[in-house]
Amino acid sequence: MRFDLSVYLVTDTGLCGDAGVERTVEEAVKGGATTVQLRDKHASDAAMIAQAKRLKAWLDAHAASTGRRVALIINDRLNVALESGADGLHVGQSDTAVQEARQAMGEDAIIGLSINNQGQLAAAPVALLDYVGLGPVFATPSKQDHAAPIGFDGLAELASACPLPGVAIGGVKIEHVEAIRRSGANGIAVVSAICGQAAPHDAAKALLHRWQAAALAKA
Repeated sequence: MRFDLSVYLVTDTGLCGDAGVERTVEEAVKGGATTVQLRDKHASDAAMIAQAKRLKAWLDAHAASTGRRVALIINDRLNVALESGADGLHVGQSDTAVQEARQAMGEDAIIGLSINNQGQLAAAPVALLDYVGLGPVFATPSKQDHAAPIGFDGLAELASACPLPGVAIGGVKIEHVEAIRRSGANGIAVVSAICGQAAPHDAAKALLHRWQAAALAKA
């Protein structure tokens, strides 16, 4: 499946608040989010599978009506990705092995891996991956156990060395878009920049517009 990392939404149940994850995702995708990662470290597998199925059905219907397909990626839980029919899986350095994910999900699945340093990049099974998450760029309260922040310089070093598309993640806000674009990353992965906003549609629209404008400025 083709995918677009430009505005990569990572969900956070707490930040979505009363609006809920599903409504937040729907509004964000309508506004311009190009990929959605369902991440929930506390929900049961059954609850997450049910939610992922509802999101996948909505995203499929949205694609049918607009012609714009947005991939649904599951964070960490391979069984949830398989049972829900999601488009792919994102794993961390200590999560489900990339080899296991690829074997279980097949060649058409989108598999991503978190990368924090050159050693991890050198050891990554790039032939089995479709993209990498590069970061965290900054410290972020949405993930308490994150690795040391790499900053824009570290991001640029990893992006230039990486043979795969890379999406910058970790404390990313709209004001960081231009610097991230200059670093060579292929997109921005955001949590609070959409989930924590009163109008996810407008937040996603503004992020995509700024990302596209930064591309023109870079050219």
